Amino acid sequence: MTVDPDDQPPESVPEADAEDSIEEDGAEHASVLVRKDLTNRRLDQYLPSRFPRFSRSAIQRLIEAGAVTVNGQPVKASRKLCPGDVVDVVLPPPQPKEILPEPIPLDVIWEDEYLLAVNKQAGVLVHPARGNPHGTLVNGLVFYAGQLAKGSDPFRPGIIHRLDRDTTGIMLVAKTDEALWRMSRQFEARRIHKEYLAIVHGRLDLSADRIDAPLARHRHVRERFAVDFDNPQAKAAMTTWRVLERFRGFTLIQLEPKTGRTHQLRVHMSFIKHPIVGDKDYGGRKVTRADLTRDDSPSDRLRAAPEDPLIRRQALHAHRLQFRHPITGTPMELIAPPAADFQSLLDALRELRSS
Repeated sequence: MTVDPDDQPPESVPEADAEDSIEEDGAEHASVLVRKDLTNRRLDQYLPSRFPRFSRSAIQRLIEAGAVTVNGQPVKASRKLCPGDVVDVVLPPPQPKEILPEPIPLDVIWEDEYLLAVNKQAGVLVHPARGNPHGTLVNGLVFYAGQLAKGSDPFRPGIIHRLDRDTTGIMLVAKTDEALWRMSRQFEARRIHKEYLAIVHGRLDLSADRIDAPLARHRHVRERFAVDFDNPQAKAAMTTWRVLERFRGFTLIQLEPKTGRTHQLRVHMSFIKHPIVGDKDYGGRKVTRADLTRDDSPSDRLRAAPEDPLIRRQALHAHRLQFRHPITGTPMELIAPPAADFQSLLDALRELRSS
């Protein structure tokens, strides 16, 4: 909807929900037609007057993130506005005021008075975000535990580390502030040993290797990340992998992230041309039983009847954590069994694509 900013505040139309982007977190879209002569008025000076709940610095961040365009083109904050310009803005809605406890089923695999560990299910966000105030792991944790470590972010109580929405596996949650900051220090010092299981496309010939490739936000798709050796803002990222089992056309591997970058394992495996099965963002494909029983020729693909995929998400599972208890110092090892869909894919590979 286009409105006249000189007569009324802009109206907003909510857009679709998703994860990890302004547009995808339940954002609101507004389109503003500039009618008055705003000689020498910068874009980042003008927009706060139209959207008072956003400071100038917040508007500048939106512009840098590509959430603001003028006449359909990305612009800089210093862009001077002219009569007839159409400014499109994607605005994040207000933060939720509080976290509501919700009886969300949790798979608690270990717990004491300081920590608890859950085997996170697929399709669940870790904490509330704009447009997703309900149905998150944190909503369920608040209901289950009552008291969690406060930390610095009121919408992430007890959260020490995170997993992607569709990645399953073990997550640690702190019940006390002391446990939170002590565990956070272990993560920062890279004294936490993390192991993931993944099923990837293709046969890895080496038995093990290391990927040392920096990551930055994708230059064209804001929700994704990419290996980028030429970007000075790229962050160092290192992953080691080891083959556990080989199949015809697929490999079960163990992944160990030495750094903790967003989407690191998924991007690194795509970078070496072995994307994780089901990871549509980074080149992975869904796999059905029919896919595993035919020779994958074009004619076979055309003849194949529609069939549900064995796994509808990336085949990635946080399997093992080794650390020291934040209070007692006792060495700990926690293991989370793979989710049913991951195990179904693995069983089908062992049955139909065994080497």
